[in-house]
Amino acid sequence: MKQSIFLVFSMLFSLGLFAQTKSVEEIVQANLDAYNSRDIETFMLFIDENIEFYNAGECEPYLKGKSEVRKRYISYFEKSPNLHSEIKNRMVFGNKVIDYEYITGANGNTEPFELIFMYEVMGDKIIKTTAIRK
Repeated sequence: MKQSIFLVFSMLFSLGLFAQTKSVEEIVQANLDAYNSRDIETFMLFIDENIEFYNAGECEPYLKGKSEVRKRYISYFEKSPNLHSEIKNRMVFGNKVIDYEYITGANGNTEPFELIFMYEVMGDKIIKTTAIRK
């Protein structure tokens, strides 16, 4: 009996059905890597269906829902062939990742900009972001 249970679990592990869940930081990093590659499909894998994007100090989100995010980022990626975000500092606090980002190539601009971007993760999806802009 014990041997049968062991065999079943061994098979499930080998098939990846019990794959280890990614950490909050790994989820955000994978999303950022897709952002830097301008890979909309991979970028969207980490976005929750009901995500909300906020600017700090505002009560209403400036983007709401996965379809809105997809639409906005398809356009953004198309207009940003040299897009790159460099993380200057990162802090992980519970289910939140707070990045100090240095971004170049946004919307075809040559001027870099900096911002603080906080990601809130639930399960394996980003459910909320908040940007603090200079």
